[in-house]
This record gives sequence, structure tokens and C-alpha cells, in this order.
Amino acid sequence: MNPTMQTILSRQTVREFTADPVPPEALDAVLQAALRAPSARNKQPVHLRVITDKALLDEMNVDFKNLVGWDTPAYTLWDKHPVYHNAPVFVFLVSENGAAMDAGLMAENIALAAASLGLGSCMVGSLGALFRDDACRAKWNAILEIPREWHFDLGIALGVPAETPPMKDREDGHVKFIQKKETL
Repeated sequence: MNPTMQTILSRQTVREFTADPVPPEALDAVLQAALRAPSARNKQPVHLRVITDKALLDEMNVDFKNLVGWDTPAYTLWDKHPVYHNAPVFVFLVSENGAAMDAGLMAENIALAAASLGLGSCMVGSLGALFRDDACRAKWNAILEIPREWHFDLGIALGVPAETPPMKDREDGHVKFIQKKETL
């Protein structure tokens, strides 16, 4: 099996990260892979905002937990980790027009590029709560230099994995081949 297929078939979500920083050249490679994702009509509406400052990540977590509750399971491992899963890098995908499909393509490039470099990633959609609350949205739009009319699409935690999650089963029957039927 070629390395690309091996990466695609073996990538798992990581929710436990070490405190090790992501090497700058690895982070740059992941971000370059993100920017090479396809986009509808090549409009490239998705932009990246990257936080590597732990104090800012912790502030984001406090604002998030103040919105959703400190003891409410609004995201995976809520009782064990902050919303960014203690990853040293958090990437925001934001778009000019709510381009969910383009953001999804970019997110997959990020996840696969990270995995190919030995990094882990975790998609964090629940952080959208910060952008549905007017006060938090204004604050985080200012911090992240996001124009008011732009849309939060997804967040991705990135870092050196502190775990090797088991492969999760995939359901059979999600692929069906369709052929034109003969008419009588």
C-alpha cells in the first residue's frame, strides 16, 4: 500500500497531546497542505487563524466553558480536558461566506498532513458556541482578526500525540453501486 493510502486508512482522532511544541517546519507543512485544498470555483473563501499561545488557549477555554457550562458534556472528554484538548496548536477555519464544504476539504488536508508527519489532530466543532454568543463573538473576532461578516466553520487541535487510539470500526453498507435499469 502506498504511503498516502496508509495515512488515510490509519488516521485516528487524537484527544491526548503531549506538551511538546509542534516543530515550526511541521506546522508550516500542515498549513501549506491546508491552503492547497480544493475550493469551489477556486474562490478560496476559507481562512486560517492559528493560536500557539497557551494563555490565549486557556482564555478561550474559560470563555467556552462559561457559555456551555463547566460540567456540561458539550464536547468529548469535557470532564478531563479543556476544549482544545491541551494541544499546543489550535487552528480556526473561518470563511467569508460560510463555505462548509470548502472548510471540510481544508480540514481533511490538515488532518491527513498532520498524520503523515506524526502529529495528531482533533476536529472541534463545539467551539462554534463562542461565535453564536454576541459578546464572545465580538471578543474572539477581534482577537483572531476575523471580519464580523465571516463565519466560524471548524476548529482543529494539533500536536504530538500522547495516545494511540484504537482503530474504530466502520459500518458496512455505506457504499452502493447504481446502474441504469433496463426498461421493458
